[in-house]
Amino acid sequence: MVFVARYVAFLRGVNVGGVNLKMASGDDSVAAVFTAAGFSAVRTVLATGNVILDSAARPDTVRATAERALRDRFGYDAWVLVYPFDDVAAISAAFPFERVIPDHHSYVTFVSDPQVLDELAALDPGPGEQIAPGDRVVYWQVRRTQTLTSAMGKTMGKKRYKSSTTTRNLRTLERIVG
Repeated sequence: MVFVARYVAFLRGVNVGGVNLKMASGDDSVAAVFTAAGFSAVRTVLATGNVILDSAARPDTVRATAERALRDRFGYDAWVLVYPFDDVAAISAAFPFERVIPDHHSYVTFVSDPQVLDELAALDPGPGEQIAPGDRVVYWQVRRTQTLTSAMGKTMGKKRYKSSTTTRNLRTLERIVG
């Protein structure tokens, strides 16, 4: 008997910065490409690069297969982070700060490289910013007007972090794990 796991694949940089992909419908959608790559029960959530899928493969194999399929079909340098669905639910539930604060964004940054995770978790938060490490993630809360100028925002903009991180709003995670 083959064990099939449910995963969430987070595509980095989709529908921002010139990488515009249809997520859910049509032969040229991400959902169709992932289905053709051998994943089952493929479902996209929002247009920001969130894909729920089933696979008998391990997370690292799912990541490599997804990245290759996206690169082959759409011709861009695709980066995908893959987490078991139940882990994403636990990560969302473990958000260590007040979940909703007026005029603030609540984020979770998914990190595939342990060294990068340590670097990001060690950042000195600026005024109105909170940073805390989690299980393969960094939790981050910041004033809406300071997202790009905050300690985390400035750091995350560096090229070094592109292939190993992606950030989602807490509300997006709540929609994913529904």
